[in-house]
Amino acid sequence: MLLMNDSHPFVFILLGIPGLEDVQCWISIPFCCMYIIAFFGNIVILLIIRSEKSLHEPMFFFLSMLSITDMVLSSSTLPKMLGIFWFNLREICFEACLTQMFIIHSFTAMESGFFLAMAFDRFVAICNPLRHSFILCRKNVLVVGISVVFRGLVFFFPHPFIVRSLIFCQNNIIPHTYCEFMAVIKLTCGDSSMTKSYSLTVASLMGVFDLLLTITSYAFILHTALKLPTKQAGLKALSTCTSHILVILVFYTTATFTFVTHRFGHNIQPQIHISIANIYLLVPPMLNPLIYGVRTKKIRQRIVHVFYSAGV
Repeated sequence: MLLMNDSHPFVFILLGIPGLEDVQCWISIPFCCMYIIAFFGNIVILLIIRSEKSLHEPMFFFLSMLSITDMVLSSSTLPKMLGIFWFNLREICFEACLTQMFIIHSFTAMESGFFLAMAFDRFVAICNPLRHSFILCRKNVLVVGISVVFRGLVFFFPHPFIVRSLIFCQNNIIPHTYCEFMAVIKLTCGDSSMTKSYSLTVASLMGVFDLLLTITSYAFILHTALKLPTKQAGLKALSTCTSHILVILVFYTTATFTFVTHRFGHNIQPQIHISIANIYLLVPPMLNPLIYGVRTKKIRQRIVHVFYSAGV
């Protein structure tokens, strides 16, 4: 029996991945592994940066902020998702659903902002190295970090209140693994076009703005690297950006696919769409500590030193 107040149900029922109910237990295994890697990998990154004074630089401060964002983002969906897959715990109360939507949107925006901040750090370090310590002093790094967090919270703060004001039909079943915005909006009665427009417009403008500035930063970096006196110096400068470019490509590729399927992919199978939506929230948080841990020499050396000392 569906219990509702005047405008919305008290609880929603999350179906998981419709059509794949028989194999959801097996699907949960790679998802669980990705979550474990994401959560503990980012904890390792945070502990190493905190304990190693040589890593107290702007790039690693931004990386710390990114790691915290990744942990919150993945933790907002995976525990509930695994509860659905393993224990059939499909119910989520209305307020928790709105909170989950808010966290997903705001922290995704923060992740995009921290990618831009890290790109700007590499731009200053390579294109204007003599002023790097002045431009990105600790005070300015803190201001940038707070600005990114503030932007993500403020622009999506109205989101749950707007959704709460909508009238929901006599249906509380969400064919998804979490409270995905469009899946929830489809349960409403009447015209919800303004709500959709606000959410998609804010998210797309923010993403495009960050991506364009990030691409511009790397274009200047490439231009500067090609003008360096020796080929070796240019390759060394570019190698410091490789890890950033890899994680940015993964993040924006999955984000773009998710956005496009919302707008134009009506013929895409729901299993594919839901799987990509899950990958969008899991793979970047998992890859960030792996890529930065392997590609960043100082972090790699510190990890090797810790394991060597533990073995001794």
